[in-house]
Amino acid sequence: MLSGDETQSCASCHNPKKAFTDNKQFSEGINGNFGNRNAMPLFNLAWNFDERFTWDGKDFSLEKQAFEPVSNPIEMHANWKIVAEKLQQHIEYPTLFLQAFGTSKIDSTLVTKAIAQFERTLISGNSKFDRYLQGETTLTPEEENGFDIFMDEAKGDCFHCHGSDNNPLWTDNKFHNNGLDSSFSDLGLGKVTGDPSDNGKFKSPSIRNLAFTAPYMHDGRFATLEEVINHYSEGLQRSSTIDPLMKKINQGGVQLSRQEKADLKAFLHSLSDDGFISNTSF
Repeated sequence: MLSGDETQSCASCHNPKKAFTDNKQFSEGINGNFGNRNAMPLFNLAWNFDERFTWDGKDFSLEKQAFEPVSNPIEMHANWKIVAEKLQQHIEYPTLFLQAFGTSKIDSTLVTKAIAQFERTLISGNSKFDRYLQGETTLTPEEENGFDIFMDEAKGDCFHCHGSDNNPLWTDNKFHNNGLDSSFSDLGLGKVTGDPSDNGKFKSPSIRNLAFTAPYMHDGRFATLEEVINHYSEGLQRSSTIDPLMKKINQGGVQLSRQEKADLKAFLHSLSDDGFISNTSF
């Protein structure tokens, strides 16, 4: 009912069984149009304290983020006034809105509040690595070595942007140019701020649930985790806004061995939460 032709819901692009993404490089809108960004997975959003959402940070709250896809012409392509009228005529929604908000009069503000509150319940925190930190299980030697590589500034050096055992969100929720391109067709944060020093910067996604959320990067260019690891190992591209954390840009990357890459992948998979994607509450 939120889409112009009633063929598409939020879950069409944010499927609970896929950690709330859709495993496509670019999601298709109701009219067969495609954008140029990959659908982000949704979890642990309540702890995004800087309140910048989407790959380029253009939305400053979950409510504002939920508002745009409904009317976006390349996404759900609906008219919010018509959507509210359809919901108002529904047999159940007026009563549900009365219970939730104290009014049965439905408008876009209350719809997006409801969606945002649901999104804040999407908590993922029971991966194998979480259970390891709680002393409930052990890691394989490969997973342990992969974690060491992840945390080692002389090896993987991943933790600055993607968190650690002391930052269980596994993201810094900040924006970085991670060396994907030497020039930019998509300016990312730079288009939002108008500051050229932000060109090519995109939000660091959480590395939780990577087993369910391929393809990767803001434009879904990498189909596999191996491709992602190869990028940081030997595929970095220099540009004017390359992040200082890409310390080995002159070498093209951190230059991991084949075994180190395999171990790093094993660790990354240990951050996947099978219970999250099977949670019937979602």
